[in-house]
Amino acid sequence: MVPRSVEGAESRVKLLAAALLSVLALGAAPPTPESFFGHKMGADRSTLEWKQVVAYFDELEKGSDRVRIIEYGKSSEGRPMIAAMISAPETLKRLARYQEIQRRLADPRVTTPAEMEKLAAEGKTVVLITCSVHATEVASSHAAIEYAYKLAASGAPRVKAILDNVIVVLAPSINPDGMDIVGEWYRKTLGTSFEGTNPPRLYQKYVGHDNNRDWYIFSQAENRAVISQLHNKWHPQIVYDIHQMGPSGCRMFVPPWLDPIEPNVDPVVAQQSNMIGMVMASDLTAAGRKGVVVNAVYDFWTPARAYQSFHAGMRILSESASVRIATPVTISPEQIAASALGYNPRERSWNYLEPWLGGEWRLRDIVDDQLIAIESVLTTAANRREDLLRNFYGINQRASERQAPYAFVFPPEQADPGAAKKLMETLDFGAVEVERSTEPFQAGTRQYPAGTYVIRMQQPYSGFAKALLERQKYPDLRQYPGGPPKRPYDVTAHTLPLLMGVQVEQVDDRFQATLRRASTFSGFRGGVLPQGWLAASDSEAWRRVNQAWKAGRAVWRNPKSGDFYLGAAQPPGAVQLKKPRFGLFHSQVPSMDEGWTRWIVENFGWEYTSVPAAVIRAGNLSAQFDVLVFADQSPQTIREGYRQGTMPPEYTGGLGPDGAAALKRFAEEGGRLVFLNSASGYALEDLSAGPKNLLHGVSNRDFYCPGSLLNARLSPGHPLGYGLPSEFTIWHEGSPVFDSLGDHAKAVVSYSSPPVLASGWLMGERYIAGKPALVDVETGKGHVILFGMRPQYRAQSYLTLKLLFNALVM
Repeated sequence: MVPRSVEGAESRVKLLAAALLSVLALGAAPPTPESFFGHKMGADRSTLEWKQVVAYFDELEKGSDRVRIIEYGKSSEGRPMIAAMISAPETLKRLARYQEIQRRLADPRVTTPAEMEKLAAEGKTVVLITCSVHATEVASSHAAIEYAYKLAASGAPRVKAILDNVIVVLAPSINPDGMDIVGEWYRKTLGTSFEGTNPPRLYQKYVGHDNNRDWYIFSQAENRAVISQLHNKWHPQIVYDIHQMGPSGCRMFVPPWLDPIEPNVDPVVAQQSNMIGMVMASDLTAAGRKGVVVNAVYDFWTPARAYQSFHAGMRILSESASVRIATPVTISPEQIAASALGYNPRERSWNYLEPWLGGEWRLRDIVDDQLIAIESVLTTAANRREDLLRNFYGINQRASERQAPYAFVFPPEQADPGAAKKLMETLDFGAVEVERSTEPFQAGTRQYPAGTYVIRMQQPYSGFAKALLERQKYPDLRQYPGGPPKRPYDVTAHTLPLLMGVQVEQVDDRFQATLRRASTFSGFRGGVLPQGWLAASDSEAWRRVNQAWKAGRAVWRNPKSGDFYLGAAQPPGAVQLKKPRFGLFHSQVPSMDEGWTRWIVENFGWEYTSVPAAVIRAGNLSAQFDVLVFADQSPQTIREGYRQGTMPPEYTGGLGPDGAAALKRFAEEGGRLVFLNSASGYALEDLSAGPKNLLHGVSNRDFYCPGSLLNARLSPGHPLGYGLPSEFTIWHEGSPVFDSLGDHAKAVVSYSSPPVLASGWLMGERYIAGKPALVDVETGKGHVILFGMRPQYRAQSYLTLKLLFNALVM
């Protein structure tokens, strides 16, 4: 007889053995976030390192058959970009099939309604979750890790429903460089008076916060990877983009959005976004979370922030009140803002039912809200799976049946063939179908030659193309009748042909043409020039010029037309163009416009030196530089930088009096100083450059232009204008407008007579009509060049880019 204790021991051994075999069969259980990172997600003063995040997701994949990790690209600084594909195990085994379903639903031209019904019954809702694009907004990466673990390990019925009906594409950070930049700075300053400050550099290599304004020009490596490998391959029905905002208002924003809604967004996209957002608000409130606002602050206008909304999916934005990176904050009732767009943070209203009126706020509070919001989105995606898939098909079907306009036509002869090629490549990258005629054809009253590029509107993403090719008419929205304007969240114009200087014709009526899908876009041509010459109007000529300089070859320029000749022998009448010693001012206070300038000049092959304030203050600039460029930045920031006590001493200070004196001396000795947009104010105030800014002190009730394209004209004969047409559009955003030029200043570009607005929104054109927007001030032997515009605006304004490049070599 075996004792009961022995029998019990044998039984326990058998159970343990069975459990071990089960674990071996399924793989090791995934580690909890807390056990792996050594702290709870969202713990006070906790930050993440990207290599740790990647390692944790590798462990999730090893420990759960619900998770598959993909590397979909490299960041600007070479870090791996990863996403977790999370769904039921049987779904992950058939990912190729579900990707094919998404492709078929995305193009109704290849899928009949009857086939759609079968695919909708079989398919899964695809939800892409993007985190921490703005790297100081650290909470969403913490929330992503915690919720990924829940999906990987939980047996809860709600989790099972999500796994059975949804394919989650979870990108724990789409700015991994920024995660490490911010984390390193935070840990360095932890325990000092500078704890919780932003790092003294952009948290993305080139564009910092503007990385979330790059979703239609696709300039940055991270954005290109997300679009090409996640959006365009998986066609998500929902993109949940998780953000943070300032600490003094609501605790969380979710849709509906404020007006206006861009007219090319399908109404079903807008309505479903409203539905998902309201369910999120309901779930947050039901969970006891206060301070949830809808229909406030954030509008639905620019495609620069909403790629998927122009590709039949919903871009769901949430914005959580921030802490000081990962340091808790305490907000008193008096610190709660008295007003905000769309609501009063101190008062109850229909869209802000339970105000949050102050108290302690921690990183974990943000994570808790985001976890509720993530689960809400995914539960809606699971519960409404077939409806979302049917509607996705229907949205694309309506776009494919668009008849007005019928097409946009791009003649092969362009003043700037390089910009025209870039525009076609951009639209093609955004999944727009571009075709090319094999024979001549007539559209409307115009005859077009063979080789003409055509974008017909009868395609799924015609709304995206139309939004970027037509002129915007932003509504005149006021806080009250006759009152100040309602500020748009971003800018109001996105007309790429005007920005890039590309001729395009909108054709409203149907026409017949023999067209074939284009995959390359080198068919544009400029005017006929003698052998070996490059047109000054072609932006690509500047790339060739820089290549020649790097190769040690001579570059010549026609002083009348500005055209280039690359060759050893000097053409008759030409002058040699010398490679400039080019310095770009680099403030300790990060400037996105400085980053955009770095990106664009590197992209075109310019060699330059980043010049800190200390180098300028030291003087002797003529021995080092021919031209110094100051990107868009406030005069006070250029002058003072970070003030003492706000950052560690080595990061404080600006140009100061010594810097101003050195810059004056540099210009007087023959140097060129180039100031872009707001930086021109520094030249007016500290260098006594001469002209006045006639908009200084003007109320926004009287003049307002929040990022628009305005009509301008070129004064003939000035070398800054080489390659520009006589009339064109320029980008105005917080820009100075010049007056009282004096004897030594010349207006190179001026605003047109009314109507001044070309695209976007403008109030008070009478203030600027006919007034100078680009001025060349002769100073001693040199020049101070004042741009009342951003000529290199977000890597889009190829037309006015030539003004900047001419300033570098003038």
